[in-house]
Amino acid sequence: MSTENPTPQPGAATVPEILTVAEINKLIPHRYPFLFLDRVEIFDIKHATGIKCLTVNEEFFQGHFPGRPIMPGVLILEAMAQTGAVLLMAKYDFVNKMAFFLGIDNAKFRAPVTPGMVLRLNVEVIKVGGRAGKFRATATVDGKMATEAEMSFAVVDR
Repeated sequence: MSTENPTPQPGAATVPEILTVAEINKLIPHRYPFLFLDRVEIFDIKHATGIKCLTVNEEFFQGHFPGRPIMPGVLILEAMAQTGAVLLMAKYDFVNKMAFFLGIDNAKFRAPVTPGMVLRLNVEVIKVGGRAGKFRATATVDGKMATEAEMSFAVVDR
């Protein structure tokens, strides 16, 4: 399946399809303590936003860093990838499949992410063809950029 870049109509309101953790669990294999999504809002076949509400109780905050907890950048990238995987599994014809990383390009870490923040993980599919593709992702907090990257993936049998 290949996608072109459909352009939303100006002024058109988009109501997202909202997926809960139970619905996310049906689409991707990640589980506690490695599931970094509380909710996913799917807008269309190319756009989704994952939500992660961070508390001081997250295991990774205990050691990264004591006295100054910061979410590791690699885990932010993982949360972005999980959001992309949910979108792919929900909207493309990938029955009994899962997505694996092929690469991460142009990753930039703009601001620390700490307990009490709500991380918004925005993904946009750039291309999907056969069993591989690419998407652009950003992570924001209160509308400010925390992380951005482009990620390529392969779709494999579960």
